[in-house]
Amino acid sequence: MNQRTFAGLSIVGLVMFAAAPLWIARAPYESTMGLIQKIFYFHVPGWIVMFLAVFVAGIASAIHLFRQKPAADRLAHAAAELAVIFGIIGLVTGPLWARKAWGVWWQWEPRLTMSIILELIMCAYLLLRRYGGPGSDKLAATLAIFAMANVPFVYYSVNIWRTIHPATSVVPQLAVSAPGMFGPFVWCSVAFLVLFTVMLAARTRLEAQRAEVERLHLALEEQ
Repeated sequence: MNQRTFAGLSIVGLVMFAAAPLWIARAPYESTMGLIQKIFYFHVPGWIVMFLAVFVAGIASAIHLFRQKPAADRLAHAAAELAVIFGIIGLVTGPLWARKAWGVWWQWEPRLTMSIILELIMCAYLLLRRYGGPGSDKLAATLAIFAMANVPFVYYSVNIWRTIHPATSVVPQLAVSAPGMFGPFVWCSVAFLVLFTVMLAARTRLEAQRAEVERLHLALEEQ
């Protein structure tokens, strides 16, 4: 991503996040949960981006594992860090919402359990990259691919088992049943996606610069 595109996306993201509270404030209240339901506009987009980051990490890891592409490895590493960050957003906002909606902070039902396992897998990826030593990138790549394979199970778990989470059909139905909520939701989702794109570009560039510094350092040592 060139500097002009990066700057443009950064401005777009800043404007969208600045306007997001206005959209959320204008959105109607949910009849039973009231104000607390508006966490939805950050909770769900946070998980959407987390899932996207896991897919990016998994696909890039597969490319690195089978084709030995250092650029793909750097992309996977950057995406994995962002997956952990956005996963934390989901895991923090979820219990805040659950306390009002379900009367409990946490319950070990399928989606919640699988979600925290997915977050721990991505944390394990980062720990392995940091402390695993030589060759840890290959083992970490398999972890990222495994995490990617878990995403569909996390998403569809509410359709397979009876859980306290609503089914996956709830969000698509908002366009018809609650258009006043659907507009702010789309706005916030796009804002999170723009933020993810900007952060991923910046983090990948940092990884490339770090690799270049290491290459130059090794070249100096060999002289």
